[in-house]
Amino acid sequence: MESNKWIAAAASIWIQCSCGASYAFGIYSSVLKSSQGYDQSTLDTVSVFKDIGANAGVLAGVLYTAAAVPRRSLRFPGGPWVVHLAGAIQCFAGYFLMWLSVVGAIPRLPVPAMCCIILLATHGQTFLSTANVVTAVHNFPDYSGTSVGIMKGILGLSGAVLIQVYQTFLKGSPSTFILMLAVLPTTVSLLLMCLVRIYPTNNNAGDDKKHLDGFSSVALIVAAYLLILIILENLLTFPLWARILSFVVLLLLLASPLRIAIRAQEEHSRTPPQIPSNERSQLIDDSAEDSEKFSTPECSTEYCEKATSDDNRLQLGKEMNLLQSVRTINFWLLFIAMLCGMGSGSATVNNISQIGESLDYTTVEINTLVSLWSIWNFLGRFGAGYISDVFLHTRGWARPLFMVLTLATMTAGHVVIAAGFPGNLYVGSVLVGICYGSQWSLMPTITSEIFGVLHMGTIFNAIAIASPVGSYIFSVLVIGYIYDKEASSEGNLCYGTHCFMLSFFILSAASLFGFLVSLILLFRTRSFYAQILHTRLRHVARR
Repeated sequence: MESNKWIAAAASIWIQCSCGASYAFGIYSSVLKSSQGYDQSTLDTVSVFKDIGANAGVLAGVLYTAAAVPRRSLRFPGGPWVVHLAGAIQCFAGYFLMWLSVVGAIPRLPVPAMCCIILLATHGQTFLSTANVVTAVHNFPDYSGTSVGIMKGILGLSGAVLIQVYQTFLKGSPSTFILMLAVLPTTVSLLLMCLVRIYPTNNNAGDDKKHLDGFSSVALIVAAYLLILIILENLLTFPLWARILSFVVLLLLLASPLRIAIRAQEEHSRTPPQIPSNERSQLIDDSAEDSEKFSTPECSTEYCEKATSDDNRLQLGKEMNLLQSVRTINFWLLFIAMLCGMGSGSATVNNISQIGESLDYTTVEINTLVSLWSIWNFLGRFGAGYISDVFLHTRGWARPLFMVLTLATMTAGHVVIAAGFPGNLYVGSVLVGICYGSQWSLMPTITSEIFGVLHMGTIFNAIAIASPVGSYIFSVLVIGYIYDKEASSEGNLCYGTHCFMLSFFILSAASLFGFLVSLILLFRTRSFYAQILHTRLRHVARR
């Protein structure tokens, strides 16, 4: 079967399904703690390095630009598969060494060595995800929000998928689960990485929309199915045959993107060849002059006047590298907004169990809340990308507007958690989880639009560092410090609404600050997004 961008998208989805091991830390953290003789503080230190590895993807972006983007300069023969290979090697090496230490096959490792190992393992995840996300933006430039939302959303669901594998085949053996995390993502990536390639893009945005909607439907069905499974598993005890049957159904659902890709390929083969599009977001051409022509759309004086008056030295939408982008105000506005949004969201999920205990939630309720977080995370990642594309194409709404809306809603979510009324965590975790996930699809898409796609992987991964930085500030310096002051001297435990009330009012204030920062970004870029809509309408009129 001939490969095309639809086969590439299906292969990327399957890789994304397998590479979210950082979201399954709770499954093996207990055996890691007991086998290595860690106390809770040491385990938390190890988990911080896990978060750093899962978010520090600048090297992945640099390698993608060097190996995958078709330019004659500074390029060695390769493609996105080079980035996948680097990620697979890191993933296998990190988790395999961890497994050897946990089962006692090698001497117990010092804490700094274990921190480096888990950082290496989760750092591989950033390579796999970057290759899939950036390739999708290249292949579907007209619907970059939707494509990023699908890839980031599936990554958010991958933790729940991996946990289903554990529940079905490895339940009660978390050490074997670590070995599976070394083997499964590596195998899937090595088998499929050659299918993930950048393809020339034609003027077939209508077909793109239709088939991307098909992928979106599959993602929503998988999320709904996992949601039902999570709830049932917390209420009932499944026999082995039921677990296997439910897992087989999950595999069939995950296989359905292939059917969509085959149908898209058949329709494409019946369509006469079309002239490649010259829009800004088009695949970068071999020559630097053509690259600038593709990346900067034509526009009338009315629309370009404001864009060229931007106080950045480099015009919005022109291809920038990391060093050029960090010299712009827009980069730091995005970084600060993500520090407030992603950082406070990470702090919420990191402490949701302790919040539940302080408010007298049952163990079953707490476990359900933790499991459902991945679903809310997915809905945010997918929904924000899809909805922002719809309103950008139909109304011309600037994509940063949705970042403004999600940060405002996150502010309300933190207030709900701080209030401590009965059932507040159910409402608060939904609001914060969806808004947290939405920022993971909005930020890379906005990055590709205002800084260009050539160095997108490097730039958005640099901005993503804001997530672990914010998580450390809000988790350790705010929530941890205040909780320890409020806790009783016996057992260092705290019960009641006062335990986290002040902390989450502070997180709410941080989200409100992020809202104001993103509002500034919106005003700075709205004429640029009007320019994008104007250019797209001109191209549609010419078809």
